[in-house]
Amino acid sequence: MYLPSFSLSNKKAIVTGAGKGIGQALAIGLAQAGADVGLISRTGSDLDATKQLIEKHSSRQAICMVADVTDRQQMKDAFERFELAFGAPDILVNNAGMNIRSKALDVTDSEWNTIVQTNLHSALIASQLAAEQMKENGGGRIINIASVAGQVALRTGVAYGATKAGLIQMTKILSMEWAQYGIQVNAVGPWYFRTPLTEQMLANEQYMQEILVRTPMKRVGNLEELVGPVVFLSSEAAGYITGQTLMVDGGMSVFGF
Repeated sequence: MYLPSFSLSNKKAIVTGAGKGIGQALAIGLAQAGADVGLISRTGSDLDATKQLIEKHSSRQAICMVADVTDRQQMKDAFERFELAFGAPDILVNNAGMNIRSKALDVTDSEWNTIVQTNLHSALIASQLAAEQMKENGGGRIINIASVAGQVALRTGVAYGATKAGLIQMTKILSMEWAQYGIQVNAVGPWYFRTPLTEQMLANEQYMQEILVRTPMKRVGNLEELVGPVVFLSSEAAGYITGQTLMVDGGMSVFGF
């Protein structure tokens, strides 16, 4: 009676940036929790690989939707294709993102615009498209993959940090505006996790030590430790949570020097 369900049985989810790393892990985890999943990325071969892993490790269905997350028409087409296949989404995970590590004095207009479009504007586009369908279906969950860089000043660069801070603030505002439709909007803020994108950096012993000295748990995260919070925020267990950013960072963001 008092233990709410963490199951996503019969739910439908869309994950952007689902071809590799965090997005791939989240898509597989949502499927294992019971959801059918729509996979969005620009690279079809990556999506095919994720689809195969979903079919291997779960009993759920997946659909591959090749699209540029910064292109509204391509995303609209992808959402319409998803709706035809599964119906309106219950869950959207805005995971697509990128970085160019330029110092503030060196960052170009092109770099800034590219990062803003990919990390922040794409999340607004997907959220708007999802919300239009969700509100007609009685509600849903939107989960934005932010970063501790949106809350703490890091060497990831001004453009990246600004977009992740913007994503955290957007999460709050969308949650306030869309609660009336039964749509809950939350975010997850990772620190360093082992992915193909971070593999080379984490192989550098000095770089790794600089990370560990700022992390109370003295290790980087494993992808399954990010999947759990996203499944939780997607489930009935998080039924009274909205507008929040859950930092999944081994304590990094609260560590004092």
